[in-house]
Amino acid sequence: MQVSIWRRVLYSAWARPILLIALLIVLWQLAIWIFRIPPYLIPAPFDVVKQLVNEWPKLWRETLVTTYATLGGFGLSILFGIPMALMIAYSRTVESFVYPLLVFSQSVPKVAIAPLFVVWFGFGIIPKVIAAFLLGFFPVVVSTVVGFKSVERDMIDLARSMKASKLQIFMRISLPQALPSIFAGLKVSVTLAVVGAVVGEFVGSNSGIGYVLQIANGNFDLPLMFAALTILSLVGVILFALVDLVERFMIPWHASQRNDFSATA
Repeated sequence: MQVSIWRRVLYSAWARPILLIALLIVLWQLAIWIFRIPPYLIPAPFDVVKQLVNEWPKLWRETLVTTYATLGGFGLSILFGIPMALMIAYSRTVESFVYPLLVFSQSVPKVAIAPLFVVWFGFGIIPKVIAAFLLGFFPVVVSTVVGFKSVERDMIDLARSMKASKLQIFMRISLPQALPSIFAGLKVSVTLAVVGAVVGEFVGSNSGIGYVLQIANGNFDLPLMFAALTILSLVGVILFALVDLVERFMIPWHASQRNDFSATA
């Protein structure tokens, strides 16, 4: 009985990444011991944890700033990305004009244009929100377009033959079938929005995790740098998990199919 419980815990979805992280930390410490890596190249895990504890009030305060910018950019990505994707998916004219422009915009490095936002909007949260929006916008558009274009035509033709209106077809057929693709894009978008917020903090900010990373890099404080990177990764994981939780609530049938597939794997 106890063996089966332990086996269930070990093979659960939340235990596997925790075990992998613990294994990586052990390998990290062993590599430092075996190869005698100096602290100014790679800090020991204990030093990073110690820095996390000592600098926690400051790190928590700066994390909130980065999180606000991330959520602002992610919200703008949803607000503008999904309507844009709907226009592209249902209009070939809009697609022919807008889609190539969107692809072209992604080839422009955001680090190169981020200083312009500081010049235009000053040293505040707005440049960071815009940088997060620019990185998170494209995945939302692409995934939403793919989702609506992959709707089964037979289902739409059947609904039309039954005198269903366009709104009914959209709400009961197109949107439910496109939601898995939309949420896939949202998961990518929210993690990229974290990166965008940090990029905005790099080029011009006096707060946020990106600012902490700059200060730590200038002072060669590697434990603080690794501590900030750890918190930044946790922010991305938590936001990803929240989007996944919303997906499970809105489309439970898709989540159940995914769980069945992982159980058989």
